[in-house]
Amino acid sequence: MAILSPQTVYENLKQLDIVDTVKSALYRQQAQEILADPSISLNWRQAIAERLNQANHQLTLLTVTGEDSY
Repeated sequence: MAILSPQTVYENLKQLDIVDTVKSALYRQQAQEILADPSISLNWRQAIAERLNQANHQLTLLTVTGEDSY
């Protein structure tokens, strides 16, 4: 997979709720790759981690209902 800039990955994470499932999974994978790369600045990794966390939280709110367990 081609390495994307941290800024591109960060911007892609804004679109998780509007893209299809496959593209959403790709964007999440790209974010994980950035997070695992120690050559990426800590500031970028923290920003991407926060955005990914927010997106995961939003997904939880939309998909877990009633007695479901997350």
